[in-house]
Amino acid sequence: MIVTPTRIPGVHVVEMAAHADTRGHFARTYCREVFAQHAIAFEPMQCNLSFNPQRGTLRGLHYQDAPYPDAKLVRCTRGAIFDVVLDLRHGSPSHGEWLGFDLSEQNGRALFVPEGCAHGFQTLTPDTELFYMMGAAYRPELARGVRWDDPAFAIAWPIASPLLSERDATYPDHRP
Repeated sequence: MIVTPTRIPGVHVVEMAAHADTRGHFARTYCREVFAQHAIAFEPMQCNLSFNPQRGTLRGLHYQDAPYPDAKLVRCTRGAIFDVVLDLRHGSPSHGEWLGFDLSEQNGRALFVPEGCAHGFQTLTPDTELFYMMGAAYRPELARGVRWDDPAFAIAWPIASPLLSERDATYPDHRP
């Protein structure tokens, strides 16, 4: 595994180091010891799958509030996405900043999103699937979100007219 930090503290790109032979390839997608070497404390508590049949589907930006904030490791296992992490941690040097990453079945990259950051993605191909490893169990009463087009963050999504849930389309403007 190759773990690369980004300019937002705690956010890491995780790439597989595949071992290939005539049968195909094998790669580790998560290792607690490797994460610890990069000062990432992450113990998966739940795994989720998101399937999206339409190109342009946008899910997010979601996070889980205290006392059970959720870190996550997100990998696109089919298709391709534009994946976004938004730093909402008060006191963080990158508070209010966002980063976008292309994740796909071809590049095999994953994104580690720490607690206190919102996460969302937009599908770039039809029939896209994501696999999430979550650091906390989902608690609907703590589910929060930031609207995808909130002017406070000006996220540059690749597809201008996304397919959204009513909940994701109607989050109020964020107040820093």
